[in-house]
Amino acid sequence: MVDSSDEDGMRLLVVGLDAGCRPVLEPLFESGTIPTLRELFDTGASGPLQSQIPPWTASAWPSLFTGKNPGKHGVYDFLSFEGYDWDVVNATHVRARSVWELLSEHGYSSVVVNVPVTHPPSEFDGALIPGMTAPEDPDCHPTGILEDVKLACGGYRVYPQSGPEPDRSIEGYERTIEYRGKAFRYLSRRIEPDFGFLQFQQTDSVFHERPGDKEAIEAVYRAVDQQVEETIEELEPENVLVVSDHGIGTVSGPEFRINEYLRERGDVAARSGGEGMPNWTASWENDLLEGEDAGGHETGPIEHAMNAAAKVGLTTQRVAGALDRVGLKEPIGRRVPNGMIRAASEQVDFPQSRVYMRSKSELGLRINLESREPNGVVPESAYEALRESVIEDLSGLRTPDGEPIFDAVEPRETYFEGPYLEDAPDIVTVPADFDTAITADIGQGTFGEPMESWNHKRTGVVAASGPAFDEDVSLAGATPTIFDVAPTICSLFGVPIDAEMDGQPLPIVEETAKAEYPAYESNAIAATENSAVEDRLSDLGYL
Repeated sequence: MVDSSDEDGMRLLVVGLDAGCRPVLEPLFESGTIPTLRELFDTGASGPLQSQIPPWTASAWPSLFTGKNPGKHGVYDFLSFEGYDWDVVNATHVRARSVWELLSEHGYSSVVVNVPVTHPPSEFDGALIPGMTAPEDPDCHPTGILEDVKLACGGYRVYPQSGPEPDRSIEGYERTIEYRGKAFRYLSRRIEPDFGFLQFQQTDSVFHERPGDKEAIEAVYRAVDQQVEETIEELEPENVLVVSDHGIGTVSGPEFRINEYLRERGDVAARSGGEGMPNWTASWENDLLEGEDAGGHETGPIEHAMNAAAKVGLTTQRVAGALDRVGLKEPIGRRVPNGMIRAASEQVDFPQSRVYMRSKSELGLRINLESREPNGVVPESAYEALRESVIEDLSGLRTPDGEPIFDAVEPRETYFEGPYLEDAPDIVTVPADFDTAITADIGQGTFGEPMESWNHKRTGVVAASGPAFDEDVSLAGATPTIFDVAPTICSLFGVPIDAEMDGQPLPIVEETAKAEYPAYESNAIAATENSAVEDRLSDLGYL
């Protein structure tokens, strides 16, 4: 164990910008909106940071803070599946050491605020307030610390709509960001950590909730820049590392409803009446908007009534089409009760299907395998032939304009390896430049207009400033990945790099030796019980 008792102050501050990328940052640099961030990028070493597949928050941040691919840490999506049942992921689904836990084992303390998929927190030397997928008023580490933060900072919230400001308002974003910075500085003054990790989620969510709204985007980044400036001025970290989990950009292509294509191919069976898997952009999403708990649903009178209606052809798709024809394109789910949506929507019938997409943010297809799924219909002997057939057919697909739909359609082994490979989708589907939105919808035709005009991209950013970094080294041609962040942090602290990490230290630090660590003793997987989590993910369009 390293004795860090003679070290004064924070050696490294990591600033996480969810969806941060050059196409978003450059105009803000040029307009003078974010001078603190611009200085970090201009004076330090900076470059692109490639995300993983899938480049979505719930899987990418665990990859970044463990240095391991999803096959090793176990989180592929916002959802975790057990057979055909599902739940929203939380920290108990992450089956690998976080970098702050590893630092703690070597005598270094940390303060971690708002990093996604960190609830419930594990024990380590320091303090942690969880981020996305945590409930509002989450359990924190140490116990009781959130009450102290609220008293000291005038409040705290995980999600902007939890405050008195109007939903999706600029004021709500700004106040939430302000609480992030204040909480981090308060905890850092109290604990005096060696390592700090402060993440901002609104730099992503503003694009999902107010796409293309220049005023809102500028306000969010201006508020983030102010908190970064105040944090650096007050805490005087020796080094600063800015990272993002992925990028973001406009969607120029159509929406491809892959389950509808698979139904036409003969692989997907569908049903109506609320007994199959929900249509993610209709029934389940609206359950969450109304606050119904994840994974649980009891059929009520309205479902029975709409089930009967569905049998004679009344579906939410038909109602939505009628609204569209009269110019009312606002999502129908905001007007129709959840039970009605579920009962009148077509859903993927998992047990009766051969291949299906479970969740759009999983970016892959699952084969209903006999030996693995509760009601598997595909024999093990037919697995590889079916997988190869689906891959071949999907690889050649084109949009109505003749453009390729996918950059890659590959077996899961191409992207993942590790003890949790079996939890991955069997086939990974990578949209072409992420300009085609791949969804799990069924019952609406194979192609259509994208529900969201902005989507994640694979290229994020990294910037490193401080004496521990060789700022003369260019990262532009190094193609660093999010798996490189944790090994870089280890090297900066002189801590042996976990030999199981998939990344390498960025060339701006002197690499430390690798070491074999004992197997990670993770907590038993626990359910995500608070409905506010699902509300938020649904609002953002992730599910």
